[in-house]
Amino acid sequence: MTEGLLLPLLVLWPLLVGLGVYALPERASAALQVLGTVAMAGLVVGVLASPEPLRAALGGWAAPLGIGLHADRLAESMLVLTLLVYAAVLLYAQAYFAHGSELARRFWPLAWMLWAGLNAGYLSADLFNLYVALELVGLAAVGLTALTGQSTALAAALRYLLAALLASNLFLLAVVLLYTSTGSLALDSVGAHLAATGTPAWYAKLALALALVALALKTALAPLHFWLPAAHGNAVTPVSALLSALVLKVSLLILLRLWLELAPVLDLALLGLLLALLGLVASVWGSVLALTQRKIKMLIAYSSVAQVGYLFLPLAWLLPGGLGAALALEATVLHLLAHGLAKAALFLAAGVLVLSAGRDDLASLRGAVAREPLAFAALTLAGVSLIGLPPSLGFAAKWQMMQAALLADQWPWLLWLLGGTLLSAAYVFRVLRLAFLPASEAFEARAPLPQRLSLCALALALLAAFGGFGAAAFSDWLAADALLGHWGGA
Repeated sequence: MTEGLLLPLLVLWPLLVGLGVYALPERASAALQVLGTVAMAGLVVGVLASPEPLRAALGGWAAPLGIGLHADRLAESMLVLTLLVYAAVLLYAQAYFAHGSELARRFWPLAWMLWAGLNAGYLSADLFNLYVALELVGLAAVGLTALTGQSTALAAALRYLLAALLASNLFLLAVVLLYTSTGSLALDSVGAHLAATGTPAWYAKLALALALVALALKTALAPLHFWLPAAHGNAVTPVSALLSALVLKVSLLILLRLWLELAPVLDLALLGLLLALLGLVASVWGSVLALTQRKIKMLIAYSSVAQVGYLFLPLAWLLPGGLGAALALEATVLHLLAHGLAKAALFLAAGVLVLSAGRDDLASLRGAVAREPLAFAALTLAGVSLIGLPPSLGFAAKWQMMQAALLADQWPWLLWLLGGTLLSAAYVFRVLRLAFLPASEAFEARAPLPQRLSLCALALALLAAFGGFGAAAFSDWLAADALLGHWGGA
C-alpha cells in the first residue's frame, strides 16, 4: 500500500464497513466488524510509522481545487484516541445489544458512518471539506441519539438536529466569507492570504466569529450547551460514550486549527479572553448542575459541559509569541485525550451499573462495589482522571495548564483550575460514596452481566488513570510538529 492511500482509506474504509454490516446477516456482519477494526488499527499504525506528516490530494488535484488530506500530530493523536475508544465501544456493544435486535441493526452502520466522519474531520485540509465532515458527523450522531425511538430520545435527537443544522449553516457562511476574503479554501493558506492583504477585511473577522460560534455550539460550550445533556443522557450507553468521548472533540479540534491558523494574522486577544471566560462559566455551571442530578447518566452528561470549559481556558493566552503558548497548546491536546478516555469509560461503566440495577437513578448505585466490582473500579479510575489526581492523564493536562498560566503571568486562572477540581471531586465522590452503602433487596435476584462489559470500561479507565506517566514523552512528540513547534516556545 502506498502512503498516498493511507489517508483516503481512513475515511473510505469505515464507510464501506458500515455498508457491509447493514447489508450482511448478523454473523457475517460481526466478522466484518472485527476485520474492519483490525484494518483501521493497521491504517492508524501506518500513519504513525511515517517519519513525515502524510499528505494526500484526492484524484491528484492539489489545493485549491482538489480535496486535500493532511495527518499532522494533532490529527494522529485524535486518530489514536478514536481507535481506542471505538475498539472498546464496539466490543462492549456486541454484549450490550441482544442478538438479532433491531437496535443493534441500526447501531452498527451509524457507528461506522460516524467513524468515517470523525476521521474526515481530523484529516481534512480545506474548509469546505471540514464542513462536509461536520455534516457527516452530525447526521450520524443525531441518528444514533434517536436509536431507541422512545419519546425522550426522539425529543433529544430533534433538539440536537436543530442545533447541528444551525451550527452547520453558520460554519458554511463562514467558509463562504473566508473564501471571499482569500480566494482559497486550503486551511494552511487562508492565514497567509489574509496576511498578504495587510489589514484583513471586516468580513474576514466576521467569518472567524461565525465559525467560532458554530464550533462552540457543536462543542456545547455554555450557554450553547442546551442540546447536550438530553442527547447524551437519553441515548443508549454505547452511543453516549461515542458522543461524549469523540463527537465533541472533532468540533474542538477544528476550532483549534482555525485558531492556530488565524491568530497570527488577526488580533484575537480579546476574543480569547471571552472564550476563556465562557469556559469558566461552563465549568462552574456544568459542575453545579451535575451535583443536582438524580440520574447517573445525566450527571455524567452535565460533567461533560463542565469539562468542555477547561478546553477553552488556554485560548486566553494561546497567542503568537506569547509566553506559555506552546505549553498551553500541549495541555489542551492532553486534556482532549484525557477527557475522551475518561468520559467513554464513565459512560460504559455507568451502563453496566444501570443494567445491573435495572434503573438509572443514583440511589440504584447502592451496593455497586459488591455487585459489579470491575465496573465500579472503572468508574473510580475514570473519576480520578476527571478530577485531575496524579498519576492520571487528567492531572498531567491540568498541571501543564497551570504551568502555562504561570509562565504567561495568567495566575488568576489558577483559582479556576483549583476550584473546578474541587467541584469535579464533589460530584465524582457523590457517586462513589453511594456505591459503598448497603444494597436494597431489589438487586439480590438479578442475573450477573457479561464481564466483557466491565472490562471494556476498565481498559479505557486504566489508560486515563495512568496515562500521566507518558505525558512528558507525548508532549515532546507533539512539540516536534512543524505547526505546533513554533507556537510561543515554552
